[in-house]
Amino acid sequence: MLISFGAPVSGAWGEPGALGRFAQRAEELGYHGLWAFQRLLVGADQQLGPEYQSVLDPLLALSFAAALTSRIRLGVAVLNLPYLAPAYLAKQASTLDVLSRGRAEIGLGTGWSEPEFRATGSDPAPRGRRTEEYLAVLESLFTDETAAFEGQVYSLPPSRMAPRPVQAGGPPILLGGTADAALRRAGRIAAGWVSSSRARLADIERGAQVVRRAAEEAGRDPDGVRIVVRGVVRAGARDDRFPLSGDWEQIRAGARLFAEAGVTELFYDLNWDPLVGGPGADPAAAVERAEEILTALALQV
Repeated sequence: MLISFGAPVSGAWGEPGALGRFAQRAEELGYHGLWAFQRLLVGADQQLGPEYQSVLDPLLALSFAAALTSRIRLGVAVLNLPYLAPAYLAKQASTLDVLSRGRAEIGLGTGWSEPEFRATGSDPAPRGRRTEEYLAVLESLFTDETAAFEGQVYSLPPSRMAPRPVQAGGPPILLGGTADAALRRAGRIAAGWVSSSRARLADIERGAQVVRRAAEEAGRDPDGVRIVVRGVVRAGARDDRFPLSGDWEQIRAGARLFAEAGVTELFYDLNWDPLVGGPGADPAAAVERAEEILTALALQV
């Protein structure tokens, strides 16, 4: 199982100094990837956690990190695809891939925030068809000399987009979602599945099985499908609700449980730690705590 790290994009440590520092330090310590997430806005009457109150744009944050690193992978888990036309995301993803010299990874979801749907004039329905057509447009723009697509949700006139991504076929596209239909879709047409921050270990294990079974039924290699999991870390006191809680050995033992559940990449995400990613956290203390955790967990699981 590969070990990655959550990029500093939320709350007190979501600022340029910390983002640059942790991107470089994570690369130095041998972490495989750096993962951001998306939150456009919070409705005035919406009750969301502290990690969602102040969030940097993920693709801009990863572009910033790309300029300061050379090896670490750069992913977003996830972008909400209804908010953005597939041609526009194809340009953004290709640009990140070019500027990072082939290190971009894109996770996509259909979203859940009604204020964000209204603010972007978007609608997630029909989720399945929308997602499949979105990926078809991306694939054509990433790979075809003259791209084109005509579907029920999206249309792409014969077009050429340049520069195309560095990675053959474009940045890997992973899909989020928890419903069985979404899990099967990830196994059939995507590079893999990205779990949500709320997923329990048992849910992840079952989800991985559904994804791989769908891949096999579609004639794909089930072992080649990626299962990427956001690991919410609670360093300090042990809380059995969180496998990645407690002291360093307890957290590493929790990480091994994810590997046994079929996870191929786990990223330790401190944006969900209120002492780090909370908007009211002390910035200096947040960075100090995050650096201690980053360093302590860099050892192999």
